[in-house]
Amino acid sequence: MRKLVYYVATTLDGYIAGPDGADPTGPNGFWPVPEDYLQHLATEYPETLPGPARQALSVTAEGTHFDTVLEGRRTYEIGLAAGLTNAYPHLRHLVFSRTMTESPDPAVELVADDPVETVRKLKQEPGKDIWLLGGGELAGSLYGEIDALILKVGPLTIGDGIPLFSRKAAFDPRTWTLTDHTALPSSGVFLTYTRTP
Repeated sequence: MRKLVYYVATTLDGYIAGPDGADPTGPNGFWPVPEDYLQHLATEYPETLPGPARQALSVTAEGTHFDTVLEGRRTYEIGLAAGLTNAYPHLRHLVFSRTMTESPDPAVELVADDPVETVRKLKQEPGKDIWLLGGGELAGSLYGEIDALILKVGPLTIGDGIPLFSRKAAFDPRTWTLTDHTALPSSGVFLTYTRTP
């Protein structure tokens, strides 16, 4: 069965974006993107690079982890503001929204249904794992369905912002087993955790 994997960048203090929710790696962002970080993404997780980044880096690899990406409306709108109607044209792309009535891109599927039920159906379908891109609210609503975490931990703290899981996530302590880790020379760390049964 396919797994739901929350693959996301986080600060040392557990934030995935600043208080305004803008792209932290964007033109006015605070998140450094060193060369070794980009190289690791291109080599190990090429399918998670947005289409324009794949082109700029000459990445053509299909990737071995994911064939589907899920994101919430606010996260999707970051790409829209940058002129991207589909940042991941190489993946099946689902956006969860109860307010958007028409997809800006024919390849982007809008989902107004319950995220938990949708993910449970997706897990039953054939294919690679499912990438939960974010944001924190969608991750909070899918907290109980997440099978693995891949945390791209940046060597920075910001004090306040959008947390890894929204405050709306239910209190439900879980334990995780570290199954892989990579430390980069630039001090970023990739940590892979699998939910402990």
